[in-house]
Amino acid sequence: MALLLDTHVWAWSLTGIGLSATMMDALDATDAIYVSPISFFEIGQKVRIGKWPEMAPYAGSLPGLLEDQKGLVATLTPDIALKAAMMDWEHRDPFDRILAATCLANNWPLVSVDAAFDAVPGLIRLD
Repeated sequence: MALLLDTHVWAWSLTGIGLSATMMDALDATDAIYVSPISFFEIGQKVRIGKWPEMAPYAGSLPGLLEDQKGLVATLTPDIALKAAMMDWEHRDPFDRILAATCLANNWPLVSVDAAFDAVPGLIRLD
C-alpha cells in the first residue's frame, strides 16, 4: 500500500518532531511514500513569506531530502487539478484540495492530523 503525506507530516519527518507512533508505524509498513509537488510549493511559499521559519533550513534542498528518504513525488495531472477545484468540499485551502484530489485519484490514504480531510467522501486519513 502507498501513502501520501500531508505537507506538515512530511516536514515533521524531516525535523523528527511531531510524528505520532501511529504515523511512524504507517510509514514503516508502507510500500511507497509519496509527497505531492504542491507540498514543495507550500513549504517554499510559507518560508518566503515568513510563516514557516522552522522549514527555512530545509527549503532549498527539499527534492534531495525526499530522495534521501526514499520517497517519491506524486504526479499532479490536469485531471487531479480539476478534481481539486471542482470537488464538493467547503474547505478552501488549495494545498489541501490538491492533496485530497491526489489521494482520491490514486486510491491512497493520506497521513495527516488535519481533521478537515474527514469531510472528503472516500478519503482515508491516517493520523
